[in-house]
Amino acid sequence: MSKEEKEYKFKITVVGEGGVGKTTLVKKYTTGSFQKDYIATLGAQFSKYEEVIEGNQIKLFIWDIAGQDAFETMRSKFYNGSSAAIIVFSHAPEEITSFNRINKWLKELNEYCGDIPIALFGNKIDLIDEKDLALNEE
Repeated sequence: MSKEEKEYKFKITVVGEGGVGKTTLVKKYTTGSFQKDYIATLGAQFSKYEEVIEGNQIKLFIWDIAGQDAFETMRSKFYNGSSAAIIVFSHAPEEITSFNRINKWLKELNEYCGDIPIALFGNKIDLIDEKDLALNEE
C-alpha cells in the first residue's frame, strides 16, 4: 500500500429475528456462496470482506448477531464498536412477523450503538407468492 492509499476498517452489525436469512446474506456477500439449509447462529458469527476502492483498502468486519430471544442478554456485548448496522426482515409468509419487530431492533441498536447509519434489508422476496402480492395491493 503506497502513501496515497489509505486503509479503512468498518464493523458492520447484522441483526434481525432468527431465521430471516442474516447468515445466508452475509455468506453470499462475503464468499459468493449460498447456504440453503438453516443452521441457527449461536451468539455471533464473524466474517471479513476486503476490497480496494479508488486505491483505498476497505475492510468490512461483519458481525452476524443471533436473533433468538435466548441470546438477548449476550447481544449487547457484540454491538461495541459498530460503524453501521443492517436490520434484516423476511418477506416469506411464515416469517412476516419479523417485519413487525423492526422497531425492537432499531431501539436496541440505538441504545447500544448510538447514532450510526442503519440500513433495512427485506430478504426472501423470492418466496412470496404472486397471489399474495395482488391481495396486498388492494
